Amino acid sequence: MAYKSILTIVTDAEAARAQIETAIALARREDAHLDVLCMGVDRTQTGYYYAGATAFVQQETLDRAQEDAKAIETAIATRLAAEDIRWSSETLVVQIGAIATVVGLRARFADLTVQGRPYGKGRGQELEAVIESALFEGAVPVLIVPDDFSGQIAARRVIVAWNQSNEAMSAIRKALPLLKAADLVDITVIDPPTHGPERSDPGGQLSQWLARHGVHAEVSVLAKTMPRISDVLGRHIRDTSADLVVMGAYGHSRFREAILGGATRHMLELAEVPVVMAH
Repeated sequence: MAYKSILTIVTDAEAARAQIETAIALARREDAHLDVLCMGVDRTQTGYYYAGATAFVQQETLDRAQEDAKAIETAIATRLAAEDIRWSSETLVVQIGAIATVVGLRARFADLTVQGRPYGKGRGQELEAVIESALFEGAVPVLIVPDDFSGQIAARRVIVAWNQSNEAMSAIRKALPLLKAADLVDITVIDPPTHGPERSDPGGQLSQWLARHGVHAEVSVLAKTMPRISDVLGRHIRDTSADLVVMGAYGHSRFREAILGGATRHMLELAEVPVVMAH
């Protein structure tokens, strides 16, 4: 498997600078085609306005969304004009409730989607919707990059968060091009179950499978010494100077993750390095 079609979805060109640079760098390294979706978001929620105001409000927000989309298109064309990669862009306006359909139809034909962190100051709810839509409707792995990321995926040391779940295995399979390029892949197991199927050799079978793909892998078994799995994982990332994390997304239902948090949300909020997620 190789990444030959890379997608990035931009709703704010300035805020998306890190993801754009990362997508360009990956497209160049993988000799891939880069597709950029320049998306203006119409945040109108029909039915929430007093009688007679709906049409006016809808038109105003639609005009603003169209202006945003055109501004993004101009910024993307300017940035990519001098690049020696294959690329194309599409510009459209979408209501926030229709993001899943729009993103899903495009992401399903990509090998990888590159996005910025969805949480933080000034971040709209559409960013989370874009990532979830790519993961679920598009069934494509998503690479999430921090705001201050340089754009180069060094992948010298990669941490794989392994909990024996289908989601984790899916993420690992879909991240193989990045894992094969790494110097070392650290299979990180946190508090493995005493009576689980891997109780005698946590991560052993995964390490063997990766080795057959030419991946240099080691296993780290960690105790859950902090309240949240994501905190233990974050500390391990810092202690090992990891460049990239690969993990499954949304082990629970998305509703439960939204209410209670979970490792997926915490990593999206706090990760200091790029994270590859898949479901």
